[in-house]
Amino acid sequence: MTTDVMQGWSNFLVGELGAAAALTGLLFVAEALLALTSVMFVTRFALVPRQSAAAYGVEIGATGLLMWAIHTVPLIRSRKPDRQYVGFLVRFAVNQLPPLPFVVSGVVLIAGRSTGVDWIVPGPLLSLAAGVFGAWVLLVEIQP
Repeated sequence: MTTDVMQGWSNFLVGELGAAAALTGLLFVAEALLALTSVMFVTRFALVPRQSAAAYGVEIGATGLLMWAIHTVPLIRSRKPDRQYVGFLVRFAVNQLPPLPFVVSGVVLIAGRSTGVDWIVPGPLLSLAAGVFGAWVLLVEIQP
């Protein structure tokens, strides 16, 4: 990564990588695991030395798109006509939002704008929220 684009971001990225790795080890919900795994990939890619901003943009954008697709396909397949519509929409939104900042960041970095790095920040926050939501559903709402 060029020093101009990533200057000052290393502490943030190392912190997010550590937090995502630790939380991923504690969670066993597939959707929550994927949300936090995407943070691990995005922050790990950013720590590659002497990488161009465009290369990082491709990596982060591809990670966001892959995570979006992995979340979308099962959600659409699991939709049943008799299911509560509002519950499905909440679940759909919680799983669709986390990868979007990574996709936007990748596109902006590929376009040559260093402000693409700023779009990384909402990604881990939304991913953490999705992970907590997934864990909540597993621990509280699913009754044996």
